[in-house]
Amino acid sequence: MNSVHPLPLLAAEGLGRHYPDGRVTALRDVSLRIERGEYVAIVGPSGSGKSTLLNLLGGLDRPTSGRLFFKGRELSARGADLDAYRAHSLGFVFQSFCLLPTLTALENVQVPMFEGKASARARRAKARTLLAEVGLALRLHHLPGQLSVGERQRVALARALANDPELVLADEPTGNLDTKKTREILDLFGRLRARFGMTLVIVTHSGEVARTADRVIHLRDGRLVADTPAQRRRSA
Repeated sequence: MNSVHPLPLLAAEGLGRHYPDGRVTALRDVSLRIERGEYVAIVGPSGSGKSTLLNLLGGLDRPTSGRLFFKGRELSARGADLDAYRAHSLGFVFQSFCLLPTLTALENVQVPMFEGKASARARRAKARTLLAEVGLALRLHHLPGQLSVGERQRVALARALANDPELVLADEPTGNLDTKKTREILDLFGRLRARFGMTLVIVTHSGEVARTADRVIHLRDGRLVADTPAQRRRSA
């Protein structure tokens, strides 16, 4: 029997982000709920506030108005420990990968685990397992510069899973990939969701990516203008 969770995993109430130096309001009065196990795509034109919203959801920035909750705990409150939230509950996949160039794939995946209690041996073993999960069992000791773009994205995804996060946020994870590699990464996301039961939120310009989600949130001019089920492609 499945457990009932009365609270959403993540909830935003009237989130706003204003940058007074540039007199820019990047986000205006955005409210949303993300349930456990959901796959949500955030879409919109350039400058619509997608990355700003993702940074707020990921605790990389603080809202200037509104409130943000993770499992009922307010992250936007003064004194909220965003470092602990990012370290223990969240995985982040960046468009530019953000891999450390002097570390091997195996070492890069271990970086989020360094502040934990796992031994060096346990960290290496887990990193090997995660790299095998993303199809890179034979590329453990390669530096990022020795990997293809698609392989680097797979390392970044393995790193995002290193601390067993409940929530994975991804900023344009297929933005640097060709059509074939995009489909491979989308298939990989699907397998990993099934394998690890993670909640996934992706910012994307791609209609193909959005169609793989359970739900699509549309932003325009910093406002949430639609929140709809994804229009999946029908099988031929």
